[in-house]
Amino acid sequence: MYALSPLLSGFVPIWVLSAAGYAVGRTGLLGPQAESVLGGFVFNVAMPAALFTMVARTPLGAFANTSVIAFAAGTTLACLLGFAASRWIFGRRLPDQAIGGMAAGYVNSANLGIPVAVQILGDASFVAPVLLFQVLLVTPVILAVLDAGTAGAHRWRGNNGAARMLLLPLRTPVIPGTVLGCAVSAAGWRLPVALGHSVELLGNAGVPTALITLGMSLHGRPPATGVAIRAEVGAAVLIKTLVQPLAAFAVGSLVLHLPAHQLLAVVILSALPSAQNVFIYARQYELSTALARDAVMLSTLLSMATLSAAAWALGPAHA
Repeated sequence: MYALSPLLSGFVPIWVLSAAGYAVGRTGLLGPQAESVLGGFVFNVAMPAALFTMVARTPLGAFANTSVIAFAAGTTLACLLGFAASRWIFGRRLPDQAIGGMAAGYVNSANLGIPVAVQILGDASFVAPVLLFQVLLVTPVILAVLDAGTAGAHRWRGNNGAARMLLLPLRTPVIPGTVLGCAVSAAGWRLPVALGHSVELLGNAGVPTALITLGMSLHGRPPATGVAIRAEVGAAVLIKTLVQPLAAFAVGSLVLHLPAHQLLAVVILSALPSAQNVFIYARQYELSTALARDAVMLSTLLSMATLSAAAWALGPAHA
């Protein structure tokens, strides 16, 4: 049986930093523009540095893992269901549809996936291919849809669609950050120690700042009360916490016949809550953050139960 306390320790920083952000927003400690400035810092500076560091240190061969096929299948299905629900059930615009899909299928693999994997699986090796899949394949698609739907967040409206796509890396630094990380990893290079440490320090600021920003957004904007947005949040969270891990389990067990430990890893990482990146992207592209904010918070709360259930059902005691 798995103790809840080690698992709980992975969630505590999320709740504490979000609460700290709420307190900062409520007191106005950083001024009225703080949320916008911090969100821009995460998206344009800290997140690209973090992704560069993670990808540069990860052998690209880790992507060639049979288990990641099951994770990719569950993620793709969840994102498509979230996108479809946002489009055909709730009638959202294209960029909001992208946020709906991301909220339903983009897992918090970086800051929550690693401690959860260590506590439940005993190691975090499977986080690497999950991270690569999300960063190299899912993120560019999401950003392309967001950019197309918002005309570059109102900054490049004079360009046609083809030009906007060519200029996409200039507006979304996470893409060149990831590409540079891939180049460094593929070449087997290592940055000079001082430079590498500097980039790592900058990247380490991304997650806590994103959580502070998320917490600040809760002040003055209580959880959505409209029937439509509450239903949309509920649909995204249902897909994220139940459909995605169940789909990954079905593909891993019935199609790929994964060994018990690999199957547990796939399901556990598929059951992780929505990443705070969803909120940061919505904030950066000047979209409503209600869905992203509430989906991140609610899925984080509910995933405690689903992660514990998956660990109990698929763990060594029940293998």
